[in-house]
Amino acid sequence: MRSRNPVFSRRGFSRDNGYAGFNTAPQAGGPAVATQANPYAQPTGNPYAQNPYAQQDVQYGAPPQAPAATGRMTIDDVVLRTASTLGVLIVTAALSWALLPIDDANIGRSYGIGIGAALIGMVLAFVQSFKRKASPALILTYAAFEGVFLGVVSNIVDNRIADGAAMQAVIGTMAVFAGVLIAYKAGWIRVNRRFYGFVMAAALGFILLMTVNLLFAVFGGGDGLGFRSGALGVVFGIIGIILGACFLALDFKQVEDGVAYGAPREEAWLAAFGLTLTLVWIYLEFLRLISILNSND
Repeated sequence: MRSRNPVFSRRGFSRDNGYAGFNTAPQAGGPAVATQANPYAQPTGNPYAQNPYAQQDVQYGAPPQAPAATGRMTIDDVVLRTASTLGVLIVTAALSWALLPIDDANIGRSYGIGIGAALIGMVLAFVQSFKRKASPALILTYAAFEGVFLGVVSNIVDNRIADGAAMQAVIGTMAVFAGVLIAYKAGWIRVNRRFYGFVMAAALGFILLMTVNLLFAVFGGGDGLGFRSGALGVVFGIIGIILGACFLALDFKQVEDGVAYGAPREEAWLAAFGLTLTLVWIYLEFLRLISILNSND
């Protein structure tokens, strides 16, 4: 199962050189027959499209029955796994907000814990990206550490820079999610090979530019090249949110293709993983943008 997030581009429901569903039609559970084979089908045909009891049906005079959908990913599976992952993230974020003080005497220690949690979460994300199968324990552990980081950062921004920034960032993230979902379902966003290539190229350039800015800030002091502060910071914050919205569209395509192709149920964890990564990206960009706007007041 291919996730469209930058670090999850190895697997896919792909039947088209790794681009899931682009210019193809689903077989399992779908309305059409495509020119290439379903990746979840066996050499003898799609196992999800066959009725293992067909011979018994004929023998006993029973009408043929449609194959059961057990073991196949559904929208409900994706919703449940995503809710579990986000639930763990929210709980650990709330705990770190409440338990890690950010007063003058302790803010350094709390911030250090948050950064450490972020680094651990990043390592876990890369480990999962190179595993052939989804690991629910690994994904939930990633969510827990990411929640610690978000709780610390949100608490600092909310209490020291912009009162109410965390709630504003949450509302902004929810609004982007709802807007992209509506646009995707209405067909206003067409996720195809060109869209995928553009988003991945733009994301790679964005990440490289922010990395260079961070290195200049670490070794040169100040705000680095200024891409995360002032007017440029606002511009790149908006660009980051737009990129996050594009990743959401790619995630929705991933889920749609997985359900249509009859992906195994455990693949829903990868869909949840991708959606969680994207929502964290958007939330952090909103939080950064809000902090920049308030620091310029």
